Amino acid sequence: MLDRRHFLKNSTLLSSGLFLGDIHSFAFKKANKRNFGLCVNTQTLNNNPDFINTISSSGITDVWMPYFINGYYPYPIEDILLWKKRFEKKGIAVNMVSVPFGHPGGSLGDSQNYDITPQTWPRRIDIEGKKFSGTSVHPNVTQENIRVIQKIQASGFNKLFLDDDFRLAASPGNIGGCFCEDHQKEFLNEYGYLKKDMEDLRNDIKNRNLNSLLKNWIDYNCNQLSASFKAQQAAAPHVKLGIMAMYLGSEKAGIRLEDYKDSLFRVGELMFSDKNFSPVKGKTDELFSSLFHRRFVKPTLAFSETTAYPANQLSAKNMAAKLHISIISDVRNTMMMSGLDPFPFSHWNTLAPAIKKVAAMHEKIAGQKLAGPMKHFWGTRSRMVGDDKPYSLFLAAGIPFEVTDIPSKDGWTFLSDFDIQDVSSGELKSKGTTFIYGASQDKKISGARFVKENLQEIFLFKKEIIPLLKGVPYVVEDKPVICAWYPKINKVLLWNLSETKELFTLKLDQKIQTIDIGGLDAELISV
Repeated sequence: MLDRRHFLKNSTLLSSGLFLGDIHSFAFKKANKRNFGLCVNTQTLNNNPDFINTISSSGITDVWMPYFINGYYPYPIEDILLWKKRFEKKGIAVNMVSVPFGHPGGSLGDSQNYDITPQTWPRRIDIEGKKFSGTSVHPNVTQENIRVIQKIQASGFNKLFLDDDFRLAASPGNIGGCFCEDHQKEFLNEYGYLKKDMEDLRNDIKNRNLNSLLKNWIDYNCNQLSASFKAQQAAAPHVKLGIMAMYLGSEKAGIRLEDYKDSLFRVGELMFSDKNFSPVKGKTDELFSSLFHRRFVKPTLAFSETTAYPANQLSAKNMAAKLHISIISDVRNTMMMSGLDPFPFSHWNTLAPAIKKVAAMHEKIAGQKLAGPMKHFWGTRSRMVGDDKPYSLFLAAGIPFEVTDIPSKDGWTFLSDFDIQDVSSGELKSKGTTFIYGASQDKKISGARFVKENLQEIFLFKKEIIPLLKGVPYVVEDKPVICAWYPKINKVLLWNLSETKELFTLKLDQKIQTIDIGGLDAELISV
């Protein structure tokens, strides 16, 4: 047991790191290996120099150091280089992280917060004419970030994450873009519109009306963000650049996902507190976003956004539970973050064994393709103008699922209210799958089936389709559980979404198994 003095000291130390990241050099030693690391700032290290031994003995092999934040340099490069040498003597690689544009609200924590952007950076102006910090691209901001990555390259680093967040929308579900005079003029000139068209654009954004005007606005913003990223990457080709994409981040936030398929990529998550993550739908929404983003990035380039914010609001058991989201979506690198404030050191009593178990489990299923009759789909309308409220609870039904880029030829495909609009209009057509929707007020859409998105209705639907599941494993009980099936290796991963230990019956045709799984824990089972 740690005494109180030692506990408080190390509590500040461990979680003053922003997040955990990938292992060693960019070319990982083992493709299927699950990687963990720690981001820690030099202020913490200088105040507590023995912390390096805690990091080394924990099995962490990579650290990520914050350098540039919202236009400021709070951590001297000399200190970073000093600690880089010390870590490398321990066999631990060191990488860098920056906050390139600024967040629309304080997101680093109260104890070490910084003014969001310096006065030399133009503010973002929203459709109402209000000014905000961050989430906009202007030439001088990109140029300053180019200087940052060049300094990082010259200092001998080879990986940099653009963190918290790389986007042009203030929050999930918003359609982004800056309405300052410069951006309006550039947009009008580029696409041949008149100034009066901007009022129509504002109305289209408010009403989420996906017409040619709004599509061009979204394309314009994606071009801006991608151009800034490419300019930064080109300025320092020896530094592998990565982005943190917010929860379900996509084109409406200026993130044209295809543009980042060869870059480091933090898949978007949102449930940063017990209040948000504890509900079953909090967990399935988080998994839904991770599965969606994995459509666009290789697993070895994918990083989780395992976040606690505020730092003390996510319990250790829930933080450990988030690890299962990464292995199910085959995200090879876990990154834990809590801003610049610490999450409690006592969390590591739970996290350390969980990390070991998850890493071993993931190594067995990494690279395997999910299969199942339930289909995960996030379509064009959701990506362009949706409110980022997916139909995700089907993932907890105990029936296997798979991710599809386009509508499948079989099974049941679960749609958001926005994607079901495209079914109604005929723009989205089935190739054999049955479309399921659950939040729309219209319960009689041709070519689709209404199943209200709550567990009671989903379990009733489950009973209806179980007789059709030939050669497909499933959980018999009506309990919230993720059933991830890997048919090529005859494995099923069950993630218990309840906080209590539960007994599950896994059935595959005539083969029946019973498995005890601890609260929020997961087990890998041969079938």
